Amino acid sequence: MKTKPLASVLAALLALSSVAAIAAEQGSNYVEDNSPTGDPVVDASFNPYAKGLPTFPGYTPGVVIDKDNVETYKGMLDPAMYIFIKNGWYTVQTKAAFSELLTKSFREATKTNYKNVKLDPKTLQLEGYVSGRPFPQEPSLDDPQAGLKLAWNFLHGLNWGDNGTVNPFYWQYRNMKTGQVERVIHFQFNFLNYKHRFEDAPIPEVTPNPSDLYRGIYVKVLSPDDVRNTQLLIQRYDDDRKQDDTYLYLGFQRRVRRLPTGQTTDSFLGSDLMIQDFEGYNDRVAEMKWTYKGAKEILMPLYYHNELKLSDEFPQPDGYKFVAFGGQGGCFPEITWQLRKTYELEAVPVNNGSPVSKRLFYVDTQTGALSRTLIYDRKGNLWKSFTIGKTDPDHHLPVNLHSGIPIDDSFSMVDLEAMHCTTGQFKGQISYKLNPPSLFQVQNMRDSGGGD
Repeated sequence: MKTKPLASVLAALLALSSVAAIAAEQGSNYVEDNSPTGDPVVDASFNPYAKGLPTFPGYTPGVVIDKDNVETYKGMLDPAMYIFIKNGWYTVQTKAAFSELLTKSFREATKTNYKNVKLDPKTLQLEGYVSGRPFPQEPSLDDPQAGLKLAWNFLHGLNWGDNGTVNPFYWQYRNMKTGQVERVIHFQFNFLNYKHRFEDAPIPEVTPNPSDLYRGIYVKVLSPDDVRNTQLLIQRYDDDRKQDDTYLYLGFQRRVRRLPTGQTTDSFLGSDLMIQDFEGYNDRVAEMKWTYKGAKEILMPLYYHNELKLSDEFPQPDGYKFVAFGGQGGCFPEITWQLRKTYELEAVPVNNGSPVSKRLFYVDTQTGALSRTLIYDRKGNLWKSFTIGKTDPDHHLPVNLHSGIPIDDSFSMVDLEAMHCTTGQFKGQISYKLNPPSLFQVQNMRDSGGGD
């Protein structure tokens, strides 16, 4: 009997040492600290639920919303979700909302810097920005630049922190009518912020950075054979007025070509996604006219990964399991949804040649993520619905423990017109060691492809 407390102590020490080892390996501070910053504007931005969680008449967390009761809860659903449930395509399991603990370093960076940030009256570019959330103030419908400020908040948000990796990353192309899986592609995605870094060394910038890049995104296809070694590189400048440099390497051609700007709105490798869709929105702020439409409390896909009923597809050596999909055609993630405060943000393309007439984003007020996006075609009809499910990092891989970075964990892009969808299953890690700057250079594409 006396050995049990000792065993428990030893187990706890081992667990703590494991966390410390992970933190040391990743090079992040990984300090779990939920203390307020002391700035009421910043604290309200990062904890909008300090005075209580959102409520809705007749709603109790845990209720299952289906076609039989959807009218009761219509007011807490975005337009596409209402259609999916009403049609019997999707049944939604709800759960009590939790306040997401975001990394202390990002909150402190916001506190230190936001009072010096403003928009240039002529260029609408950020002035005085260093790091953190540029505009933590509650947006106002009376502010004509409120939408633009929310866009800047997303661009300089917490997606993958300073650096992240997704591997494996499985995309499945599905016939929504029959449920047939037409294609499976295994990707590797890498993300690196060159500038405005807040947590992982080097801070505040990766050097040398002669082109003054803000961010790099690198994509590589690992299978199947017909598209294996296809690579995509996006280099985003810190100056938002400059067009992204986007490069594509096709394995069968064995050469790198630069993509024209318009091709970022083409179907990516035959999927239901455009390059512009990545992460909810993957393009310059200047590509859109942004309008804030008001705050709205709706169901959002934020959950605890390890508490879900997970898929047995794609077994991993470490036992990791991916989010499962079901509903009509297998197009919908089997996750829990929670009632959260969002900002409704409309984005209209400046380029008349875009296949999109507008995007309607539901911005999670706490995380800043674009977890729900509605895309409208040129005629103004609802075309696609994009869901990016996010998990709390403390309920995911051990490497992400206490990172304070909500982890992209599942996605579903549903094309309502084609009755087709593309789903994504993630294994994401916050890690600078997996994202060396050399990975985000054109020469890397040539070197990695040249041996094929």
